[in-house]
Amino acid sequence: MNTPINYELVERKIEELEVPEIGNASIREIVQLVSSIEAATGQKYIRMEMGIPGLPPAQIGVEAEIEALRNNVASAYPRIDGIQPLKDESSRFLKLFMNIDVKPEGCIPTVGSMEGSYAAFLVSGSCHKERDTTLFIDPGFPVQKQQLLVMGQKYETFDVFDFRGSKLRDKLESYLSKGNIHCIVYSNPNNPAWICFDDEELRIIGELANKYDVVIIEDLAYFGMDFRSDLSKPGMPPYQVTVARYTENYILMISSSKVFSYAGQRIGMLVISDALYHRHFPYLGERLKVHGFGNAIVHRVLYSLTSGTSHSAQYALAAMFKGANDGIFNFVGDVKEYGEKAKIMKQIFTENGFTIVYDTDQGKPVGDGFYFTIGYPGMTGGELLHKLLYYGISAISLGNTGSTKEGLRACVSNVKRDQFEDLTIRVKQFNADFPIITE
Repeated sequence: MNTPINYELVERKIEELEVPEIGNASIREIVQLVSSIEAATGQKYIRMEMGIPGLPPAQIGVEAEIEALRNNVASAYPRIDGIQPLKDESSRFLKLFMNIDVKPEGCIPTVGSMEGSYAAFLVSGSCHKERDTTLFIDPGFPVQKQQLLVMGQKYETFDVFDFRGSKLRDKLESYLSKGNIHCIVYSNPNNPAWICFDDEELRIIGELANKYDVVIIEDLAYFGMDFRSDLSKPGMPPYQVTVARYTENYILMISSSKVFSYAGQRIGMLVISDALYHRHFPYLGERLKVHGFGNAIVHRVLYSLTSGTSHSAQYALAAMFKGANDGIFNFVGDVKEYGEKAKIMKQIFTENGFTIVYDTDQGKPVGDGFYFTIGYPGMTGGELLHKLLYYGISAISLGNTGSTKEGLRACVSNVKRDQFEDLTIRVKQFNADFPIITE
């Protein structure tokens, strides 16, 4: 087959990866595979497999971190629960951009949201002896399930696409009524479908959290990036929607990686509601020798994992929050480029036989953002991924995200605008080489 990337070389590199089914390969394994092919061929891929920020880091954060390093913070251990300026600005950010009240005490920096989710899973799973299972509202971020695998914890999952709106209540109750669920996890906006839960759905989740006494872990990695509404003005509606309006049993994860393009410094915020932070659980005392939920997070788990988060990066995040809070740093405006690129890339694919797998959001067209999903008639997600590798295009299978649908997750961030012409040529050839059969 005369493809843009040599067929035999791609097959050899896939074999060297030692993954039995390429559709099951993890994000990092696909990164390794594509990097290996690029090195061997000298040809550049359209790389859509990993959510790497494609924009420069927020300069206000860079300058603050440099200044902190000049002030010798690198020689001092930071407080495990975070420096006070960051905790204060985090609390203020939550009020101005989400219209919720959380005391600075419950705003805790972590080594990216990855450490935050690990800590949240571990402590949530240690509160009730009879509850040993996490429930994922999928599709979602694959590595969170890997974290539970590493911890030896159980999880259940369902694809939410067919259970939107009022249908979500019965679906969630079918799991919660069994009595084994200790926490529910979802991302909003969603990675990878980019669907966004609305207030009705978040109210349902919050009410069921109260009824069944489960912790809600709301992953806000793409904070404010539902560009269908302008969420950029501090203290003015509309605000980022959240389950925090409907329950006190919540943990929020706010990442600096995408919204501030600060992924390399590995810093995020774990936000615990005031009520949950101070709540005592008898089994928590037996399991971790501390009764309070917040103390278990800070002085048991985070202390054990990293003993705190990079001191200088905390000053960077504090400055970025302060700039946003003061209205001098429009972080939403900076990342709108992702939505604009997604719109163009989706059109390139759909004009050449591809479909958008998660195409609607509560009956309306799904928004344009950091991710979108693609399928191709007659192909499974694994087959599509495998074949696209010959055409210099990489992504990950939706199956890895907990989706029940066939297709791929495409990330726009690492694709440059000057690659759009090359992308068009490659998908046109793919469409010609694999013509769609219609009855």
